[in-house]
Amino acid sequence: MDMSLVTGILASKAGSVQMQVAATILKSNADAEKSAVATLLGAAQQNLSSFANVGAGIGGNLDVSA
Repeated sequence: MDMSLVTGILASKAGSVQMQVAATILKSNADAEKSAVATLLGAAQQNLSSFANVGAGIGGNLDVSA
């Protein structure tokens, strides 16, 4: 077998493995982001619930630009 053919096949296999690793890492990152978003949404819901008993108009003019 020609060495250039062997080298090409080995490079192809290495590229395939790299793509599999990258896909696994990407999926792991996506799952972590999904979990983080769910946590943040849950925290936001709890914060909104804590304002349920506040009088009308409280927090209506809150400046959050700082």
